[in-house]
Amino acid sequence: MKSELLYEEEILKEKRNLILEELNEKKINREKVNEKIRYLSKESKGSYNEEKETTERIYSVLQEDIYGYEEALETPYFGRVDFAEKFGFEESIYIGKKGITNNLRGEEVIVDWRAPIADLYYSSTGGDAYYKAPAGLIEGKLQLKRKFLFEDGKIKDIFDDSLNELMVNGEEGTELVDEFLKITLEESRGKKLKEVVSTIQKEQNEIIRWPKNFPIIVQGSAGSGKTTIALHRLAYLIYRYKESMKGQDILVLAPNKLFLDYISETLPNLGAEEVKQNTFEELVKSKFKLKGKIYSKDDKLKEIMEENDDDKKKFIIKSAHFRGSMEFKDMIDRYIALVDSSTMEIDDITIDGYVVFQKREIVKLYLKDMKSYAINKRKDEIKRYLSLKLKEKIEMLLYSIDFKWESKIKHIKNTCEDVEERRKLLIKEYDKRDDIKNHISKTYKKQFNEYFKNWKGMGVSHIYYKFFTDELFDFVAPENVSKNLLEFMKNDFLNNYENKVIDEDDLAPLLYIRNLLEGIEEKEKFKHIVVDEAQDYSPFQIYLINSFSKGNSLTLVGDLAQGIYYYKGLKCWEDITKDLFKDEATYVQLTQSYRSTVEIIDFARYTLNAQKLGLKDAKAVLRHGEKPKILEFNESEKNIYKIIDKIIEKIRELGKISIAIITKDSKEAQKVEKNLKNKSAYKFQRIKGKEKCFLEDNVIIPSYLTKGLEFDCTIIYNPSKEVYKDNILDQRLLYVMLTRALHYEYIIKFDSLTNLIEENN
Repeated sequence: MKSELLYEEEILKEKRNLILEELNEKKINREKVNEKIRYLSKESKGSYNEEKETTERIYSVLQEDIYGYEEALETPYFGRVDFAEKFGFEESIYIGKKGITNNLRGEEVIVDWRAPIADLYYSSTGGDAYYKAPAGLIEGKLQLKRKFLFEDGKIKDIFDDSLNELMVNGEEGTELVDEFLKITLEESRGKKLKEVVSTIQKEQNEIIRWPKNFPIIVQGSAGSGKTTIALHRLAYLIYRYKESMKGQDILVLAPNKLFLDYISETLPNLGAEEVKQNTFEELVKSKFKLKGKIYSKDDKLKEIMEENDDDKKKFIIKSAHFRGSMEFKDMIDRYIALVDSSTMEIDDITIDGYVVFQKREIVKLYLKDMKSYAINKRKDEIKRYLSLKLKEKIEMLLYSIDFKWESKIKHIKNTCEDVEERRKLLIKEYDKRDDIKNHISKTYKKQFNEYFKNWKGMGVSHIYYKFFTDELFDFVAPENVSKNLLEFMKNDFLNNYENKVIDEDDLAPLLYIRNLLEGIEEKEKFKHIVVDEAQDYSPFQIYLINSFSKGNSLTLVGDLAQGIYYYKGLKCWEDITKDLFKDEATYVQLTQSYRSTVEIIDFARYTLNAQKLGLKDAKAVLRHGEKPKILEFNESEKNIYKIIDKIIEKIRELGKISIAIITKDSKEAQKVEKNLKNKSAYKFQRIKGKEKCFLEDNVIIPSYLTKGLEFDCTIIYNPSKEVYKDNILDQRLLYVMLTRALHYEYIIKFDSLTNLIEENN
């Protein structure tokens, strides 16, 4: 293997020279373009110049290319495949994060990981192989698949699949060990999610390269790389459909702003800039003005966790569940239909008291002819339609006024014998007629516009308020919803309304009403949407999110076992695959975990099985470490914080960085923070849920805010029988907590240990 390493070092030199040659050429071109910009700026003297704007765009593209080539000099590639095409020649293809071409020599130096031929690196294991190119299926033989480990710009080691994937005996469910993957997984994780283009696995690659035309739903065990796969899929789609899709055409929906910060560097590192990243709450806020403080899903979860009145807790849960259902959407539809047809404030359109358009004609347009338009858009369409007929109507009105005055004038001529008196009367009538006609001619457009200005459209918040306060509320409700629940919902809503609070569970209904009233414009839609932690979204929310996608182009990733917002989220994926997507969605289940060691995954398995979801067990990549340690204390013991300091010291010595003390709720997190502040030698950041980023490597964090995050080491604080009972919420919170650690896990036990953890693990 040493001779192979020497050979690869020579190839690396050659590749770098080719990259450097192209890079220098690009820098020369950049200077020429920059010189042209300076010249055009001088010529235009501050005024708009189309040629200057075009040249600046060229400069921007060149600059971006230069950054990419400079980055590629450090680590040009991570893989190599030797492929012999059928009836063709064998070629060594080097694969990197960015495709690199030397235009001077007309040579492709590095192949982009998203290119069709790069699929061989991810999906093939040797022998007969193929990849799908735009021209069709390319068949041949894969002679070699090699992986490179770089350190400080040098090749530290090389791994060939045939030499480094070894059979391991005695490890059930695991056949091959990828040494390159193991080394990568052993690395410490920082405060941001990293790209993993060099270690994408076969099953992950299939999801990443899946066509965009149908929804794909990924059920993935903790640590299976769901989020990473989804983000790499976006980068792939932008590359694959670069002629028709840009970063700004894509939306990523994440659970909170902290999580958005955690993933913030991944897409730019993959060359997928300008992708819009948001939370569902922010998406709703961007569509119309919301007046009031948002009562978030985490606020609701805390309320459920802390509520001692069992009856009230049941109503809170049932209310949230119902408002997230498609039944609630149907209830709103029924109400809007009744209000729409029964409380129409439509009247004749008159000009100076003359009827130009009758009420029955306008009502027919509103309720029948323009029914396909959004409610508030119908007014605009009716106005547009009637304005085309207005001039003709005014001409007919003026003609009818002339006709009416003819009879008046004729009457004066026939009845008034005095010539002078008759002349005065005729002049008076003619003047009166002309004044009316002149006034109509001058003001008919203003009066017409005034009519539509006074025709007030329905407001989103106003409609939703009327929905809850109208006597029709009970009438439009489904028969299977109890009167007591309806009464609770009304009282809860009115209490929030008076206190200027908007429940997060009301965001989906409000957005839906907005869409009914205003419609969804084409420019509001995205060519692809990714929803992370999709199990925590209600069917109503998923329905709305899909309404903002073009052609049902969605990637939904999640894990039912981590569905801590169970009271409103999905019970099973069939909730949306059958009812919403009509069995036209692709469903994939991932069970391989790349986050934690075998020992940590085994420790969490008992908690997973307690949920009885029927999901397959998570399987860890064969990477061993220490078993999670249960440390027993009396709660009054002061040395607990000395032990925590020793754990941190040990983790630091082992070259790891991120450590999380995980409590069940925010109250306990606050208590731990207070004690650590006085007794620990280290700094900690307590995560409250509104943060936009991590400021410290050591954090104290409530269980429900850890979803999607991972840490080198976790310390699970006080998972006692009193704190974690055998119910859905506690099962899922504990499972989330136990699957956040990559390398080390500690359990701080006081008095008792919850039955959800197998102590003899």
